[in-house]
Amino acid sequence: MIRVTVWNEYIHELRNPKVAEIYPNGMHQAIADGIRSDFIHVRTATLSEPEHGLTDAVLDETDVLIWWGHMAHDQVDDKIVERVRDRVLNGMGLIVLHSGHFSKLFKSLMGTTCGLRWRETDDKERLWVIDPSHPIAEGLPPFFELEMEEMYGEHFDIPAPDELVFASWFEGGELFRSGCTFRRSRGKIFYFRPGHETYPTYHNKEILRVIANGVRWAAPTPGSRPLYCENTPPLEPIKPKR
Repeated sequence: MIRVTVWNEYIHELRNPKVAEIYPNGMHQAIADGIRSDFIHVRTATLSEPEHGLTDAVLDETDVLIWWGHMAHDQVDDKIVERVRDRVLNGMGLIVLHSGHFSKLFKSLMGTTCGLRWRETDDKERLWVIDPSHPIAEGLPPFFELEMEEMYGEHFDIPAPDELVFASWFEGGELFRSGCTFRRSRGKIFYFRPGHETYPTYHNKEILRVIANGVRWAAPTPGSRPLYCENTPPLEPIKPKR
């Protein structure tokens, strides 16, 4: 059983009637309902909860954290960012969705601005499977399309991904690295681009399959040990040099 926490600001849904109509229970709940299975146990957390819902107790019971943020990146407490970042470095999986690219958490793990080009004009998005052998691409066709999405375009200021699983073409002509994996210490990170709040992206079966596949890929390796840094005695006797 993989234990997943879906984190969402949960602000757009409460302020924008169009978003509320698409996601009456929040994007976090749509994602949770879409990936829950006999093998994936899901809970949710939101910005307004104490400690943003990401207490030590919650993180102790989280194998993979899914993160969606947009309009309140600056409201996320730095102490919580540091807490979650440390968990990722020690092996907790992380899936960052859409505008979470500009979150404090993702930028701290990438070490870059994570800036990009964007446009919201109902572009069609075609997602190409660049690496069909990757576990995150399991069960997907060579490409799939979203009728309307926000455009993200290159240059995307991130480090070179360890693996490029998906790339997007947009109706306006742009290209984007839309499915990227990274490893940071013991943690595995998957960035997945689609998911603008005014479109029903998280009701799409292919999108939900990608996220569920990402959960399985990012889950910690059984038996992995936490990171440590300590003064270590020598394995063999050291002869005095002076």
